[in-house]
Order: sequence, then C-alpha cells, then structure tokens
Amino acid sequence: MAIYVNRETRVLVQGITGNQGRFHTELMQNYGTNIVAGVTPGRAGQEVLGVPVYDTVARAVAESGADTSVIFVPAPFARDAVLEALEHLSQVVVVTEGIPVKDTMELAAVAAGRGSRLLGPNTAGVISPGLAKVGIMPGRVFTPGKVGVISRSGTLAYEISLALTEAGYGQSSLVGIGGDRVIGTSFIDVLKEFEEDPETEAIVIIGEIGGQAEEEAAEYIKDMTKPVAGYIAGRTAPEGKRMGHAGAIISGGTGTAESKIKALEGAGAGVARIPTAIPEIIAELI
Repeated sequence: MAIYVNRETRVLVQGITGNQGRFHTELMQNYGTNIVAGVTPGRAGQEVLGVPVYDTVARAVAESGADTSVIFVPAPFARDAVLEALEHLSQVVVVTEGIPVKDTMELAAVAAGRGSRLLGPNTAGVISPGLAKVGIMPGRVFTPGKVGVISRSGTLAYEISLALTEAGYGQSSLVGIGGDRVIGTSFIDVLKEFEEDPETEAIVIIGEIGGQAEEEAAEYIKDMTKPVAGYIAGRTAPEGKRMGHAGAIISGGTGTAESKIKALEGAGAGVARIPTAIPEIIAELI
C-alpha cells in the first residue's frame, strides 16, 4: 500500500504546455503515472503527448475525472493556479519555487479550510515506487519496499533513497514536503500517514537547518509505534547563513542541526551523521 499516489491517481498538469511541464509530463507518463489532463489558459483543444489541454481546471476535472494536480506554473502566476486547483481537487502538488511567502500562507490556509492536501511549494513531489510519481524526482533511484521517506530536500531524498535501494531497502512512498519557510504539508502530517500505512515498516525523515519542523516532528515520533531514522543537513553551516532553501536559515541559536539531532535522538530516532549511513540505521531499527 502506498500513501498519496498510486496507479489509480488521476493527474492533471497545470502548465503542461511550458518546457518544464511538457518535459516532466513525459517522464511521469513513462513511469506509469496516469496523466489525464493538462491546463494552460488559452490553449484549450490542444494535446501534449496525447494529453488533452483545457483552459480551466473546472473543465478539465469535469471531463477527465482528475483528482490530483501538479503545478508547473511560473511563480508570478502560481498563486492563482493553486487557488483554482484547490477549488476542484483534493490534492495539489506545487513544484514551483520562488512563490512569495504571503501567497503560500494564503494557499495553506485555503487548503486547510477545504480539507485538501497541499504539497510544497518548492517540492520534488511524491512517488510510490513502481506505481506512480507526481513531480520531478528521478524514478530510477527508487524501488518498491517498506521504508517511508519524508524530506524537505529533493536531492538529499534522491541520494538517501538510492542508498536504501542499493542496500536492499525499498520504499513504500517518498513525500517531498518542500524547502520553503511556509509549506502546506508538515513532517507530522506525513508521519501520521506512514504510521497508519500497513505496508510501511520504518520511516526516514530528512531535515535541514532552519525552523522548528524537525523538533515538532520529534515530539510526535515519541508516541509512534514504527521506528524512525533521520538525517539533518547543515551541521557545519554558520549562523545566519542561508543554505539553498528559503527555510534553511538559523538565527539566535534556534533551528540548528544540533538542536534537531538532539530532539530526534531524544524521541528514539536513530540519526545518521552522513546520508549514506541511513541504511545501516534502518538495519539496526528493523
């Protein structure tokens, strides 16, 4: 069993006629994802890789039965695209980076009010290996299995998942929650799903400096029944230094790698000092 996406997930691509939308639509199709529609205003009636294009999400959903959208719309137009998606869909994956924080705050509030799932912004997406992927991750590094992975960072998620794969530990699903300061789905939201998923036996949480999301997750992990391994990036980052992600900034002694590692270890999680050590910890835990 996988969380969030599977073979039955019907995916709509917003921004499908753009370079990134078209490129990743083809990769998602090749992986087996069921892409049923695309949306680009003014392009209704066209097709991209055999996928019909519509002017509006409403029309696309009505005719295709889509239940999930993935957003490849440029940042200046992303707010409107996500709001439109949230009106009609229960799950929206926002790959777009550079969306203003005030816009994301609004989008997260709207999603919560509607009971919809908003992944991202600035997320690699979600993949259930062997079933479907919705996003930009390289499918070849993943293999079906029983380890759930949650990550703020896309590239670290790929590296650690590849290490798991090479060590013989497949993944049930990988969920990228996004690297921005404000996001729609938290570590805790995904931990709850993996805790309830009968096919997930262990969980890997991949965090980084900045914010308190990992410390908050540690409080939840204390009461979980499944073992958790973790990795925190940015141990050598100087205070006040931004490290790639909008959320990866520390100040005043909070949000440090040390505080996050201490919290996770205090919750019973095994924390790796290097990404490739995660499989060893998983072996010890299960």
